[in-house]
Amino acid sequence: MNPAFWAGRRVLVTGHTGFKGSWLCLLLRRLVAAVTGYALDPPTKPSLCEAALVADGVESVRGDIADVAALEALVRRADPDVVVHMAAQSLVRESYRDPLETYRVNVLGTVAALEALRRVGGRRTVVVVTSDKCYENVERRHGYREDDRLGGRDPYSNSNACAELAAQSYRDSFFPVADVARHGVAVATARAGNVIGGGDWAKDRLVPDIVAELADRRAARIRSPDAHRPWQHVLDALRGYVVLAERLHDAPAEHAEAWNFGPTEADVLSVGTIADEVCRLWGDGARWERDEAPRPHEAKRLTLDATKSRARLALPPTLDHATTMRWTVEWYRRFHAGADMRAFSLAQLDAFADGSTA
Repeated sequence: MNPAFWAGRRVLVTGHTGFKGSWLCLLLRRLVAAVTGYALDPPTKPSLCEAALVADGVESVRGDIADVAALEALVRRADPDVVVHMAAQSLVRESYRDPLETYRVNVLGTVAALEALRRVGGRRTVVVVTSDKCYENVERRHGYREDDRLGGRDPYSNSNACAELAAQSYRDSFFPVADVARHGVAVATARAGNVIGGGDWAKDRLVPDIVAELADRRAARIRSPDAHRPWQHVLDALRGYVVLAERLHDAPAEHAEAWNFGPTEADVLSVGTIADEVCRLWGDGARWERDEAPRPHEAKRLTLDATKSRARLALPPTLDHATTMRWTVEWYRRFHAGADMRAFSLAQLDAFADGSTA
């Protein structure tokens, strides 16, 4: 990450009240960027947005991501140099409960954000964040690459594939890379694996669900302990987005495309392994048990090949798995002990930026 690039740069983050969006705002403010956020109220209580006082130093605007008129007005007023579009319905099981809202937010929301930029014009660097679940998952062992087929069986995964296609269509139709000197807009998409870290309270996510049970001194119930996912700390994914934005701004012709961000094959671990580690680090007799209740389909194995981003973006090594788990569980333990979570979150950011695993 290049602090000189971000100092004073105007950045619009959609979905800034969510888990990843809140961490991104903290990171960008550490880099002295001028950040405007656009989102609904925090999606959970508690939330990282409130626990870490993310709104301090950020212009926080409330609004519906599919409201193109509101987005257009905001872009005209805030005049962002960089846009990171993260607003999304991000849960697989919620997409089964409300598929219409999932498609509205994830697909029409992406179209609305890009359409607002098209209407306003000007030079913009745009990173559209989707998910590793945008690929047509045949549960193969080796990771999916950026040119693999898009798809998705469940509404959440499918909506991410649709969002990727919408971004590609806008790039090809209105923001072609060959003509960026005229229209000024460079668009890339970012696909990350399963991110973990302190401050996530979303329902039906592994670590938040475990922590919620353990904090109440109950055994955590795990749905699919044999499923495998590419786990990485949230700050590793966000560093990838930030570095991508830097490169996209400086060399759009080389970077206006899709990018995977994920850990190495060694960190593709089972849900049960993660649950074991959370319980061990939590202590106090923490344990988990298998949840045998009926559930909708979820993929058993999903991995990403992030070779391109590591090589072409020159990203440094990711946090090792032991540090990722330790930092994550320690964040929640500090929260439940009543600590100053803004100070603790900023301390983790400083350690991350300095390459420390202490």
